[in-house]
Amino acid sequence: MLDVGVVILNWNTRDLLRRCLQTVLASEGDFSFRVIVVDNASTDGSAAMVRDEFPSVTLIESEVNGGYPYGNNLGLRALGFRGIGDVDAGAPRYALLLNPDTEVPANALYDMTRFMDSRPEVGVAGPKLVLEDGSLDKACRRSFPTPLVSFYHFSKLAKLFPNSPRFARYNMTFVDPDVELEVDSVVGAYMQVRREAIETSGLLDETFFMYGEDLDWAFRIKKAGWKVMYNPAVVVRHVKRAASRKSKKAQFEFWRAMLIFYRKHYRATTPLWLHGLVMLGLLAKGGPSLWPEMWRPPLPTSNA
Repeated sequence: MLDVGVVILNWNTRDLLRRCLQTVLASEGDFSFRVIVVDNASTDGSAAMVRDEFPSVTLIESEVNGGYPYGNNLGLRALGFRGIGDVDAGAPRYALLLNPDTEVPANALYDMTRFMDSRPEVGVAGPKLVLEDGSLDKACRRSFPTPLVSFYHFSKLAKLFPNSPRFARYNMTFVDPDVELEVDSVVGAYMQVRREAIETSGLLDETFFMYGEDLDWAFRIKKAGWKVMYNPAVVVRHVKRAASRKSKKAQFEFWRAMLIFYRKHYRATTPLWLHGLVMLGLLAKGGPSLWPEMWRPPLPTSNA
């Protein structure tokens, strides 16, 4: 059985993708892996580059940019993961979601696989991600954004008190970055998921477009009884694109994702007075463009 199936979703990141693939294909260790690149209707020649330069990589060309979960699900299905209770016999022992703006050391995939092999209770694991300046990518170890945790984070209390287990729970800055830790979620930039965890929890929810889908997947996997672990013994470089962070579309989709996540996992247990405050906070952060989404009935989730 194949050990690791790597899914790299790309949208107009040709040069970063090239470097990512070079590092992945240089992986070392006693394990087997397959790489799938899903191109989400790029216009920068990414697909042609993969075809020409990386013939061993399976390329899936989507005709539309259906978003992060949509594209990754195309790759997961190609690996043999169909949904809850529906996994092909030939599907790999682990699926790895990997962003094209990452660079992995030669031993990263092997060491992460050994880490999960030694802990059969772990359904999801991620490494320590560092940015170009060497600082920690804080998204690589998180707590779920409950209404209270979200308030502490977005009110800047977490920034004021980064060493507080109460206020800094979202990015867990009160814990040394080099300490192995059970967390609520790692980030989709490098998210390694056990075959059996996918079988019990399904694929990514395509109600999300970008942001939040990794949190949602981790939430469902934890709910099914699996652990999520942060493993700082493996360090991966993550080049976050400043342009996407400043994009109005990206900002809108972030707050839309927070709205979807809240409605899906917390609305039913949130008192009416607190629900009102949550919705006001989302509106204040997300702006007028989020208003129609807040009045629109929640879309049916697609947990595949």
